[in-house]
Amino acid sequence: MKKIFLLFIISFTYSCEDVIDVTLPTENPRLVIEASINWFKGTLGNEQQITLSLTAPYFENEIPPANGAQVSVSDSNNNSYNFVEEAATGIYKNTNFVPVINETYTLTIVYQGETYTASEVLKSVVSIDHVEQNKNGGFSGNETEIKAFYTDPADEENYYFFEFISDIPLIPTLEVYKDEFSNGNQIFGFYTEEELDTGDELIIRNYGISRQFYNYMFILLQQNSQEGGGPFEPQPTSVRGNCINQTNPLNYPYGYFRASQVDEMVYIVE
Repeated sequence: MKKIFLLFIISFTYSCEDVIDVTLPTENPRLVIEASINWFKGTLGNEQQITLSLTAPYFENEIPPANGAQVSVSDSNNNSYNFVEEAATGIYKNTNFVPVINETYTLTIVYQGETYTASEVLKSVVSIDHVEQNKNGGFSGNETEIKAFYTDPADEENYYFFEFISDIPLIPTLEVYKDEFSNGNQIFGFYTEEELDTGDELIIRNYGISRQFYNYMFILLQQNSQEGGGPFEPQPTSVRGNCINQTNPLNYPYGYFRASQVDEMVYIVE
């Protein structure tokens, strides 16, 4: 009886090591547009870059760049800024850009015979007033909570995009806020991390954004795996940005063209 049971255990153990090949559906690569005009306060804002890549199968280790595109951004006064690709990286750069608050900018990309366009207004942003820290936060009471306070302008409709960057998580923490219930008041962007230690550096960035980008990011963040989803769960909806394929609308791209003034603070954890 013991021998039969042992044989069953051995058979079960080896059967668990069988390799299962997962065949996933594929489609033709789509263009992915990472186009953000970021004007950091205290700088000229003349150096800008746009990254173009292609979608790839789920198990691919590398993201293929979109090479050889013609990329330009123009304003309402017909000033045009050409972005030139750096080697074959899919990163397109411009060093003479002139950012203007409330100016409308139009992105134009010509890639493989198709033209993609998007327009956005460069939004201003208020400065971060101060940062408050609590080392006994979170459900466990062991997390470090950071609140970056800013004062929302009165009698305006404002939207904010916060980015918190540290050396701990691989991906920055992103949050979006609107002033629907805080118009004209002081409010804060919120960040929490259990592994933050005294002396760690945290980069806090606050971007001024449009309502359209707020809605886009709000949906994306809701679908993030941190909100309870998993890598193999179906995506609730395909979120499209403001970039349109003018030549072939069915071959739509992914990504967004955003234009923001940015306030940045480097905070040292106490």
